[in-house]
Amino acid sequence: MSKKISTKLFYRYYGNWIELYKKGAIRQVTLDKYYLTERKLRELAPELRLSELNRQTYQKLLNDYAETHEKHTTLDFHHHLKAAIIDALDDGMIKTDPTRRVIIKGRKPKKKKYLNLFELQMLLKQLKLGTEPNWDWFILLVAKTGLRYAEALALTPNDFNYEKQVITVTKTWNYKYAGGGFRPTKNPTSKRNVMIDWQLAQQFKQITQGMDPDKPIFVSGRAFNSTINIILERLCYQAEIPVISIHGLRHTHASLLLYEGVSVASVAKRLGHANITTTQKTYLHIIQELENKDNDKVMHHLSQL
Repeated sequence: MSKKISTKLFYRYYGNWIELYKKGAIRQVTLDKYYLTERKLRELAPELRLSELNRQTYQKLLNDYAETHEKHTTLDFHHHLKAAIIDALDDGMIKTDPTRRVIIKGRKPKKKKYLNLFELQMLLKQLKLGTEPNWDWFILLVAKTGLRYAEALALTPNDFNYEKQVITVTKTWNYKYAGGGFRPTKNPTSKRNVMIDWQLAQQFKQITQGMDPDKPIFVSGRAFNSTINIILERLCYQAEIPVISIHGLRHTHASLLLYEGVSVASVAKRLGHANITTTQKTYLHIIQELENKDNDKVMHHLSQL
């Protein structure tokens, strides 16, 4: 005897499916993503019933979602729904698989020069920080120090003073050459000490234990910056934030310091810029924004006299 096709609203079926199969079985952060998918489904297709699900109606649903989301995010939306749809098919609630040969669309990724504080926090939450150095540790390091890509690659355990919470930058890594190798810094000013927070100092003290103190922590030869940028792009998609490059993390670091009121001179020194003019030109838009805020404060103060 064939099972009766369900006329239940799709979003209600999906909500019940989450409670039955996912709640208590997956991490809360992952469960929240399923709930987000449920809310978007209700918003986009409040009247769509299981009995009305076919390739056309499902494709329209994905297309509607893709109008305001990037392709990778649309793919995640599809994967969340597909799992429930396949169960509905197995249970005889729908006749055919509407997800077959689906086309995933989406807006072009937004590329930004730097992230705001919330976006950076969302990115860092995606990192898988194990007991040994990996690219996720590398991303955290650049985000917290603003080091150039080649500078961070060249770091050895000896470059860390864990007690004083300082990284000494004296060299770069020739990452474009197959054999690698140390090279001088970009300019004499790039040789500098960079303060780090106590947590990062202790973390790197742990993960570099037993390593050769004079060999790079992250590389042994050539290292394509495209590799780290691909990893970063994936993490940005997962965090649902604009895509940024590894150099963009350096810009992010500097931008957040400026917004926090750190002087341009101090930021220039931390970044290893040859002179303060370089910093002013690179972050002119931020400096102008901060100057406008300062002008407002000045006017407010004068009006009180």
